[in-house]
Amino acid sequence: MQMAPAQLTEHLKRGLKSLYTLHGDEPLLVQEFADALRAAARQRGYTERTVHTVAGAHFDWSEVLASGGSLSLFADKQIVEVRIPSGKPGKDGSVALQQLAERAQGDDSTLTLVMLPRLDGATTKGAWFGALESFGVTVKFEPIDRRTLPQWIAQRLQLQGQRVANGEEGQRTLQFFADRVEGNLLAAHQEIQKLALLYPVTGDGILSFDQVENAVLNVARYDVFKLSEAVLGGHAIRAARMIDGLQSEGESEVLVHWALAEDIRSMKRVRDAIQAGRPMPMALRENRVWGAKEKLYERVLPGMSDAALAKLLDAAQKVDGIVKGLKQPDWPTSGWQSLHRLAGMVCEQCAAPSRASAGRAGPGGRG
Repeated sequence: MQMAPAQLTEHLKRGLKSLYTLHGDEPLLVQEFADALRAAARQRGYTERTVHTVAGAHFDWSEVLASGGSLSLFADKQIVEVRIPSGKPGKDGSVALQQLAERAQGDDSTLTLVMLPRLDGATTKGAWFGALESFGVTVKFEPIDRRTLPQWIAQRLQLQGQRVANGEEGQRTLQFFADRVEGNLLAAHQEIQKLALLYPVTGDGILSFDQVENAVLNVARYDVFKLSEAVLGGHAIRAARMIDGLQSEGESEVLVHWALAEDIRSMKRVRDAIQAGRPMPMALRENRVWGAKEKLYERVLPGMSDAALAKLLDAAQKVDGIVKGLKQPDWPTSGWQSLHRLAGMVCEQCAAPSRASAGRAGPGGRG
């Protein structure tokens, strides 16, 4: 059975199941959910807890199976946690997990908690994961993306009795906060807790922009592949900030260039496929474009000219030489400056369809 993280409170009101599987790449959210499960279990008499961390191909799964069937003299209920950091239990682990899942049926004395990282589609179709899902509850944790991060921050502030001002000032405060902690949810959580200590709630609990600016550290971590989404979305300021962050974190210029150039080449391949008669959904699928990028391509490509794509391809080729030490006429000699310029060019083209659409719609919102 699948369950969304937000359903936990209602789920616990109906009682605990004997098997839970948590998987995702947001450690903070996984940890908080697991803590809530453990607390609920302790209230129901699960007083003993054993933890098994699967490490290496020669892990002894017999210990896990044995712990699930044995209790100490001082406990009649127990929690058994199985942590698989790699997300790959191996052949023996696959068999053991299926046995654990089957044994969990109707077992009121043992609560089994399996914790995994983010899993790909092929892994979730495996027999062992299918058994965990069939006999227990599986919870998938999606990352908090930049678009929803301000709302997440506002909700967390509200939980500790704080909030930002209404209107434009409050939105500016939340956007500033999100810029400082993007890609680092654990640090975001810590910064929110710090605000509670620095500014104890009095009155309405409103935090000003200056208070947040003075308190929140710049702890953002940037991902090369998130940079692609920012650029394809036409968000020039965010893309520039991300490139600066990647540079300060010691990321490779070549990798950043590859990410930008691959999007340009991919747009060209999809455009060529469409011009050859392929429907856009088929062209995107054949070129392995899906998820968030799929929506961005669908928005951007219809309004981008062949000449604009050719110009971007030429620019990407020149920057390829620059990040490898070559000089190009009319281009900065610095690889990072050239990457800024290339990203800005892509942002400009990707933002153009939105501007054109807004222009056609006119002040009344309809064309």
